[in-house]
Amino acid sequence: MLARLTFFVAAPALLFATLATTPVAGVFTAAFVPFLVSTLMVATAAAVAARWRWRLPRGEGTVAVLCAAHSNGGYLGIPIAAFVLGDVSFAIPILLFQTLLLSPVALALLDARADVRGLLALPVRNPIIPASVLGFVVTVAGWSLPAEVLRPVELTGAAAIPLALLALGMSLAGARPLRDGPDAEIRFATVGTKVVLQPTLAYGVGVLLGLDGTLLFAAVVMSGLPTAQNVFVFAARFARAPGLARDAVVLSTLLAAVSLVLIAVRLG
Repeated sequence: MLARLTFFVAAPALLFATLATTPVAGVFTAAFVPFLVSTLMVATAAAVAARWRWRLPRGEGTVAVLCAAHSNGGYLGIPIAAFVLGDVSFAIPILLFQTLLLSPVALALLDARADVRGLLALPVRNPIIPASVLGFVVTVAGWSLPAEVLRPVELTGAAAIPLALLALGMSLAGARPLRDGPDAEIRFATVGTKVVLQPTLAYGVGVLLGLDGTLLFAAVVMSGLPTAQNVFVFAARFARAPGLARDAVVLSTLLAAVSLVLIAVRLG
């Protein structure tokens, strides 16, 4: 119930308020390129593994890809960018990419209907998509919404993070993320891909591009963020491998607490 409430009410409000008040100009730096390339690489690898090794259906395979490639760019990315990198703007391109491209594509795959009518009704069934588009249109157009209009949306959106965390916490009853079983390979592979492989690829891409200093540091740190809680919200909403999403969020967050420190020691 909390996952559905987050998906249909709080998350769209949060995304609209964030995008509608986020300056887009000047935030795309060279540090975003390694993140983008590494994200596409791990997403492709996870999709191939989901299809031909793990033989997962489309919905479960989409969740596996999200576990490996969808970074926590909002709930953790913004504070980490602020306090570790000293510049929140490093997180903005990640939010834009994931909100406007990665999430809508994933939601379309999770909720795809075969007929044209189902496709046309997709934005209605997935309010996150129109909320993201409208928020982006507002900021690109340079419009400034009245405080009286934006404030209720911001208040509603402020509930998204607590609701997502509460729903995730409630799902942890009886969970054993380190357990063995038929899905252990998928779980550990997606978590390892997110926490270890993606920042490693980002580092390699950054070096090839000639990045160093703060830009290289930012690229690797942003790429090493754990799996976003939104992945669990999506999986729970469509009943597609919510256990995998839950365990991936928990394990990747715990491991990222160590890996990000190591990255900071090495590059920061």
